[in-house]
Amino acid sequence: MKVKDSGKVYLVGAGPGDPGLLTLRGRELLSRADVVIYDRLASPRIMELVNPGAEKIYVGKRIGKHVANQNEINDLIVEKAREGRKVVRLKGGDPFIFGRGGEEAQILAAQGIPFEIVPGVTSAIAVPAYAGIPLTHRSFTASVAFITGHRRFDSSEAGVDWEGLAKGVGTLVFLMGMSNLPNITEKLIKFGRNPDTPVAVIRWGTTPLQESLIGTLADIADRVKENRFKPPAIIVVGDVCSVRDDINWFERQPLLGRKVLVTRTRQQASSLVLLLERKGAGCIECPTIEVRMVQETSVLDSAISDLAGYDWIVFSSSNAVKFFFRRIDELGNDIRALGNVKIAAVGSSTADAIKALHLKVDAVPENFRAEGLLEFFQGQDMKGRRVLIPRAVVARELLPEGLRELGAQVTVAPAYETVPPEIAPQTLELLEEEEIDVVTFTSSSTVKNLFKTVPENTIKRIMSRARVACIGPVTAKTAKKMGLKVHIMPESSTIPALVDAIEMDFQDR
Repeated sequence: MKVKDSGKVYLVGAGPGDPGLLTLRGRELLSRADVVIYDRLASPRIMELVNPGAEKIYVGKRIGKHVANQNEINDLIVEKAREGRKVVRLKGGDPFIFGRGGEEAQILAAQGIPFEIVPGVTSAIAVPAYAGIPLTHRSFTASVAFITGHRRFDSSEAGVDWEGLAKGVGTLVFLMGMSNLPNITEKLIKFGRNPDTPVAVIRWGTTPLQESLIGTLADIADRVKENRFKPPAIIVVGDVCSVRDDINWFERQPLLGRKVLVTRTRQQASSLVLLLERKGAGCIECPTIEVRMVQETSVLDSAISDLAGYDWIVFSSSNAVKFFFRRIDELGNDIRALGNVKIAAVGSSTADAIKALHLKVDAVPENFRAEGLLEFFQGQDMKGRRVLIPRAVVARELLPEGLRELGAQVTVAPAYETVPPEIAPQTLELLEEEEIDVVTFTSSSTVKNLFKTVPENTIKRIMSRARVACIGPVTAKTAKKMGLKVHIMPESSTIPALVDAIEMDFQDR
């Protein structure tokens, strides 16, 4: 019997890790969810698609450390649905492939709570494909089996037909089997599988953190131990692994295997991440800045009401552009309020944000810094000129002070502020476990806030081996003040130049 006024639960497969493999239905449901209950293997990039107003509850499970056990998760799903809310239970891979989605669905059915199953791309198929391993191949095998490697194989509950698997199935794919790998290889050899059978172990498959280790049934367990391969990983056993040398497409990239910690603003769809991932880098995004409109807007509002009286508006960041024009809209105005005022921008990305509004940029310095723009104004007659600078609450005073020295009347109007955000539990786990090769900083605020949002011991561990890449000299100066050694800095203070500098640094070494 259906529960009155109950909400609805959607058991959604998040896919194997690559955000591009999330289904369209899954994306739609995340954007409309009231509650999202998610696992450790649900990509942080996918979590950015969640409705901003949704309640997000992390119930990640890994060996030896459970945020919540399965019974608690079941109770939580039922509780949130009974509140009349749309609940997305987001599970890595596919809900019905070793994801306990069947058990959760049975609980919902027994409680009379409406639910829907949204399949996901299982890692059992996708990860081997990204490693260049076809699970079936006319020259090798026409059969494949998926086996959970997480359960105790000496238990009567496991129900594993080892002889059938060893002799009767061409390709075997074990999920969650890293801790049991020695037992798996021992059982397969014992029941008749050739010890020389190729084996591939692939961790963080389909993501830029992907790594593959190749061996045989006889030696793969030792190789995993020697190379300190850790979960999450899948194990592929079969002759099809030998095809990998020919069609290993995903791992042939210049920054393959390099792990980059990208500090950024929470709201940005990071162009830095996209460029790094295209070169094969594994990016761990750590939002160190949350940007929001200032609460006190009186100075900004007064300037907007008098826009036609200004000669210049100077934007030093794309955020200044975003929040300035947002406030114009909130006050019931539009770009016509600008009149004949001229616009200057510090840097190409800021200029692009202005051009996206179909506005002309009258001045962009070759040197993408406040110093460069000040040099431009030194060639202009600025005496008595009125200049408006919408900016962050806390920012460098070089530009307004320099313009005043040139005789300009300068209004500094705070439009936005930056604050340290909370870091997702998944991100903290990665920072604690992964060996970071490069830490990137794109502003002084990202440097300062990293030290505010990440535990001190974790930062020390990361910086003990990571190289520090700063977008420009101002950011680098802040990093040095915080006690960091700066290894990488591009000649031009742009995101593409920073990525090229990181690639060049690794090539040189």
